[in-house]
Formats: sequence, structure tokens, C-alpha cells
Amino acid sequence: MASHDSERRDDEEPSETGAGDDEDTGAQIAPIVKLEEVTITTGEEEEDALIDLKAKLYRFDKEGNQWKERGVGTVKLLKHKETGKVRLVMRQAKTLKICANHYVLPSTSMQEHAGNDKSCVWHASDFSDGELKKELFCIRFGSVENCRKFKEMVEEIAESQLKKEESEDATAAVGLIEKLSVEESKVEEKTGEQVPVVAKGDKEENESELEKPKAEEKDVERSSTAET
Repeated sequence: MASHDSERRDDEEPSETGAGDDEDTGAQIAPIVKLEEVTITTGEEEEDALIDLKAKLYRFDKEGNQWKERGVGTVKLLKHKETGKVRLVMRQAKTLKICANHYVLPSTSMQEHAGNDKSCVWHASDFSDGELKKELFCIRFGSVENCRKFKEMVEEIAESQLKKEESEDATAAVGLIEKLSVEESKVEEKTGEQVPVVAKGDKEENESELEKPKAEEKDVERSSTAET
């Protein structure tokens, strides 16, 4: 028994010269590849999200005359902090690929999809593929409330953009009228400056110069009468 216990202790206890499993040897291993920090931008840094909802997007294929799934993800309405313009952006959930990207214009009109109160359709000039294309989209939400919320928000933005354009057009028209009025007044002033003003003394002198030939003619007539 004693011999067996001593052998067991020899197996369990490390030798005085050997290193333990958890002992720090002081060795330093340099990384093979050094990675640098990369700042990732989404293009949405200068915009505020007005709405952010999960949905499924479809695009109408004219050639096949059918709806094709565009992606499942989150749709956002983003308002630019400086310009105030609002754009609709939707990314796919897993790949984050953009499947819709266009501005909400005064002409943007949302309509309920026939037969599905969770969906709505609209036309847009989309830029998600890197070039401007006229598309017909259909978006479907998980609830009627989200669909209504999205539709009302888009309609409200389109109406506000229309009022903004009308206000800018009115301001531009007023500015143009004011500019024309100023130019007309300058022309009138310039025309008035070109008309010479005759002083009173000069006027009398000119009149006397005009009367001299008449007086001379009368003298000639008198002399000729006297001679006859």
C-alpha cells in the first residue's frame, strides 16, 4: 500500500524543477496581422429617423407582369438636419443591402393595396440600384396599425414639402417683382437726368436771339416801303 501511495503522489505533484500548467512563462507572442480600426459610415449620419418599422418590400416587374420580393428588413423615413428633405430608405435585415432609396416628394402618393389592409403601394424614382429608375413598390407590415402609421407619415411629409415649395415660389415671385420695380425706377431716373434744364437767363437770351431775325425782317420791309 505504501508503494502505491507514493507512486500516486509522484503522479499528482509536479516536480520542483518542472513548470506548472498555469505558470506564466513570460513569453510574448506578437500578432501575425495587425488590424486597423475602420470607421463605418451608413450615409445616415446627417439625418434623423422619423419612423423605423419592420416590413417586407415588393417591386412590380413590368416584363413578367408580377410582384417580386425585394427584401425583408426595416424601412426608415430620414429627415436631413440641414436641408429638411426626407427620403425613404429600406435595408435587408441580414445583408443590410439597400432595397429602396428615394426622396419623399410632394407628388408622392400612398395607396392602400386592394385586398390587404396591411399593405400599401406607391410610385417613386428610386436610386437603390445605383441609377435612377421609376418603380412601383408595395410594402407589407406585420400589423394594420404600422401600415396606417407609415402611410399617414408619408402623406404628411409630402403635404409639408408641397407647402414649402409653394412658399419658396411665392417668395421668389415677390423678389422678382421687387427687382423689376427697382430696375424700372432706375431707368426713369436715368431718363430724367438726360433732359437738359434751361435756366431762366438762358431762356430769355435764346428767345431774344430768335426774335432778332424777325426784327431785321421788319426793318427791311419798312425801308423797302419808304423807297417806293
